[in-house]
Amino acid sequence: MLDATIKQQLDTYLQKLAEPIELSVSMNDGEKARELSALASEIASLSDKIQLKFQSANRSPSMGIARAGETPRVSFAGIALGHEFTSLVLAVLQTGGHPIKEDESLVAKIRNLKGEYHFETFVSLSCQNCPEVVQALNVMATINPNITHQMVDGALFQEEVERRNIMAVPAVYLNGEPFGQGRMTLDEIVGKLDENSGEEKVAELNAREEYDVLVVGGGPAGAAAAIYAARKGIRTALLAERFGGQVMDTVGIENFISVPYTEGPKLAAGLEQHVKDYGVDIITAERANRIYRDEKINLELQSGASLASKSVILATGARWRELGVPGEAEYRTKGVAYCPHCDGPFFKGKSVAVIGGGNSGIEAAIDLAGIVDHVTVLEFADTLCADQVLQNKARSMANIEIIASAQTTEIIGDGQKVTGLRYRDRVTEQEHTLSLAGVFVQIGLVPNTEWLQESEVALTVRGEIEIDERGATSVPGIFAAGDATTVPYKQIVISMGAGATAALGAFDYLIRREVAQPEVEKKSAA
Repeated sequence: MLDATIKQQLDTYLQKLAEPIELSVSMNDGEKARELSALASEIASLSDKIQLKFQSANRSPSMGIARAGETPRVSFAGIALGHEFTSLVLAVLQTGGHPIKEDESLVAKIRNLKGEYHFETFVSLSCQNCPEVVQALNVMATINPNITHQMVDGALFQEEVERRNIMAVPAVYLNGEPFGQGRMTLDEIVGKLDENSGEEKVAELNAREEYDVLVVGGGPAGAAAAIYAARKGIRTALLAERFGGQVMDTVGIENFISVPYTEGPKLAAGLEQHVKDYGVDIITAERANRIYRDEKINLELQSGASLASKSVILATGARWRELGVPGEAEYRTKGVAYCPHCDGPFFKGKSVAVIGGGNSGIEAAIDLAGIVDHVTVLEFADTLCADQVLQNKARSMANIEIIASAQTTEIIGDGQKVTGLRYRDRVTEQEHTLSLAGVFVQIGLVPNTEWLQESEVALTVRGEIEIDERGATSVPGIFAAGDATTVPYKQIVISMGAGATAALGAFDYLIRREVAQPEVEKKSAA
């Protein structure tokens, strides 16, 4: 199951086990059960602190992980390879007593949760966003004996997936009822369970002293800005809903200079760790609501908390642009999707459409063509704008059809899931209907700047933050960087450079501000 290199790395990790653990494997007669048994045997063979046993469970094949003599609280229904292999390794180490690297106050909240919480997370092994949720819930189950969590590979339990009408992952259930959809951080999950955590967090944030630099956003631009600011020795904080931004939705990255290949979640994890290494105050699971300036810059949050800083760097990034047609909102996660890597496996053998003929759209079509029966690409313009090499690849695939000059007018369904879409031919004006099981929207990005509409920060008609060559906005002390700004090219490496520029611009502003203030005080005294 595991190649020699991975086994060697795993052997090194397993040396960190502090206490003996048991792997409990539940089998059936399928090939996947035999593969799981082989995987569990390989893991157990690498450490004398791991014992292997076989017993029945509600889902088979599955593997539970527990300290010796205890009932498993963490389990994997399916074979945790692909993106979930890291989740499996972490679960083994944490169950075996390896320290959990989370904030102590958050760990205390998890430990003090009252009641019984039985979580299930349905995933696809190609989903790069699922491990964050799986690992968060595994941590909770490791800390609190009243919490259990099982990862469920939707591809192996198709009947259950169809019965629950799951068409997007990660899909989290609590005690048999829907709990959450999509990416969630540990902080967000705890916040939904602990009624008092919100009030406590607001009070704690309100009590914080003024920062020198406050970065808003946790993507490449925000991370770079925080690192460059912290290196100057000034008090720095970074606020974000979660780390990574759009990078978390990117699978393969091949143009990050000096790194031939990496993946979005891996890069995001590296960004977060690098920021932590500089002692930056990291505030997650929070969203900015309003910014204004008096004698300082004030940032109000949607939670009701407020932070103050001498300077602010806005790096709020962008999100997938929506079609804005009837049916899109109604059938989101029920056939309307924005991440082909995450949700593509749920449309195996079916027909889908990709809206958008740019690089993202054509790459999505190529990826989906290896899973689904047929892909129809609909492009509004009369020609595709994707790189020619991608166009050539797509046109060479027999199950990809490309339709240009097509305006999507409606996504239709049966009330439970998508059944098709309607589009208008912009040349002939004829209306057409396609029978489909899924629609993947890939029509570019829109900046996350709606909350700035009522502020003094100047925006373009497209909602981008206007900046100069130093990253400065129209408001003194407020800087910006990355995809939310007027920078012409939206690329990871460019966002990082822009974040560094904004931080250096903010530092220069602070120096000049400190020099100017004594002069003002002298004049006032005279």
